[in-house]
Amino acid sequence: MEIGIVGLPNVGKSSLFNALTGAGVAAENFPFTTIEPNIGVVPLPDERLNRLAKEWDSAKMTPAGIRFVDIAGIVKGASEGQGLGNKFLSHIRSVDAIAHVVRCFKDDNVVNVMNDLNPQSAVDIIETELLLADIQQCQKALDRWSKPAKGGDKEAMAKCNILNDAMKAFNEGMAARRFKDVDTAWLNEFQFLTAKPLLYVANTDESNVDEALLNPLRERAAKEGAALVSLCTKLEAEIVQLPAQERAAYYEAAGIALPGLSRLAQAGKALLQLVCFFTAGPQETRAWLIPQGTPALKAAGKIHTDIERGFIRAEIYRFVDLEKLGSYKAVQGKNLVTLEGKEYVIKDGDVAYFRFSV
Repeated sequence: MEIGIVGLPNVGKSSLFNALTGAGVAAENFPFTTIEPNIGVVPLPDERLNRLAKEWDSAKMTPAGIRFVDIAGIVKGASEGQGLGNKFLSHIRSVDAIAHVVRCFKDDNVVNVMNDLNPQSAVDIIETELLLADIQQCQKALDRWSKPAKGGDKEAMAKCNILNDAMKAFNEGMAARRFKDVDTAWLNEFQFLTAKPLLYVANTDESNVDEALLNPLRERAAKEGAALVSLCTKLEAEIVQLPAQERAAYYEAAGIALPGLSRLAQAGKALLQLVCFFTAGPQETRAWLIPQGTPALKAAGKIHTDIERGFIRAEIYRFVDLEKLGSYKAVQGKNLVTLEGKEYVIKDGDVAYFRFSV
């Protein structure tokens, strides 16, 4: 599952991507530095992984990762082909959620395509372009299904009803993610951009965070059911270039209790509605991300298709029990290691050992 990083040009998208991945992607001071999307897997920090690796004296420790896609800056008129237009919109259509970077910093050395610093107007531009693209997408779908609907095709008639309701809402400025009492499975079929879960990333100044700029964004995020994370992409990108052992001291000196990237990664996990389970042993302790509600059989397939194909059962214990009792042996002693079948729904913090035969 992927989160697309979007926003106007020069708001700090590529700097954020650099900070997230350490990939050194171009982050120049002019629009459209990013033409083809850059993709990186961002490790998700999780102290539970360290504790499990210590318990099992694991030779290797592998964190879970979230895929971020750096999509080039959108400009006003993108839905009509302005800038690099529909090519970028198609990149957004392929991701599972959107991280919208909003400029909340002042820097005369970085061109502001809006001339003045107005986060709300910047958000409106992006949202309007996504809505206009959805209107076009909705009209194409209506054109496709109208004829069979008129011929009495019940599925086509139902889809046209949903599409007509969606078109009305789009024209009133409502994003698809705010629709109520609509079959979301069918909405997802039409790949509406505004249906995607949304996370605002407020890119702030290094030392002077302007709450007057952030508060309206917080209110907007709350109204839309979106999340918001504020951080300084420039600072985070600089820190990630330091040796790992020096970063904690830098954060402490800067008075940063929880690094922005850690907050962003956790927000991304929540945005995609993912849970984390673990496999642990002497060879490797590893974290895995799966959608909420995933049964054990499909979780096994996340590790390897052979495990899913030959699934016998899953041995499950909870990390919280390990933490509470102090050791895996103590968890066993309390009979807290359970045997589960293929329909068991994996929960966040489960530690699993899958038995299989192929």
